[in-house]
Amino acid sequence: MDARFRNFFRANLDLERGYENAGNLRPTLLSYSDSYVKLIREGFEQILSDDSFGPKEYEGLTDIEFPDKETLRIYLRNMYDYLFSDASEQPMPPGC
Repeated sequence: MDARFRNFFRANLDLERGYENAGNLRPTLLSYSDSYVKLIREGFEQILSDDSFGPKEYEGLTDIEFPDKETLRIYLRNMYDYLFSDASEQPMPPGC
């Protein structure tokens, strides 16, 4: 996993900021260079297709616990759709 991709999670989706829903994450990401946005998109695609990436790995990046792999996958897919498609709002991790 690319260090810049890991840092994206630590800086934007960690325990402190992961529960914020101000609507700023997508515009902030898209304000960066096209190459950085591409790196983040490809990183999401990689973890979504990686069967070994689960709640333990996500918690290691963000300190946010997910009850199971399915809940995490739904969240990550929804986050991908928010960041790179037309989903209207940022998804929240469990516990909200």
